[in-house]
Formats: sequence, structure tokens, C-alpha cells
Amino acid sequence: AKRNERNSQNRAEFRTAVKKFRATIADASPEDKIKSANTMYSLIDIQARKGLMPKQRAARLKSRVASACK
Repeated sequence: AKRNERNSQNRAEFRTAVKKFRATIADASPEDKIKSANTMYSLIDIQARKGLMPKQRAARLKSRVASACK
């Protein structure tokens, strides 16, 4: 039960971060895009390491973050 609750909180925080990233990336400066992309890469890696998402999903999300920053 504890693990389920903790995982749910982690997933919710991650989803919120993704939404925030997508909302702010469109009109951000190139330096801000790089900073927010690096933050997202770190979050994605942490989620994958904790087992909250499969490695392939993490790779796909990182690819989409990279293409969004171009």
C-alpha cells in the first residue's frame, strides 16, 4: 500500500512536470529550452530507474523532448 501511494505521487508529479514543460517550451528562449530539457531528461531518467515507466517509454519521451526544443 505504501509503495502504491508513493508511486502514484511520483507519477502525478512527473505528469505535472511534463504538462508544465509543454506549456512553457513554445515561447522560451534557447537557453531556457536547454535548461528545461535537461531537467526533463533528469526526471525521465529517475522515473525509469525507479521502475515507474519502461525504458523504451523513457527513451521515447526523451526523444520527444529533444524534438520539442528544436
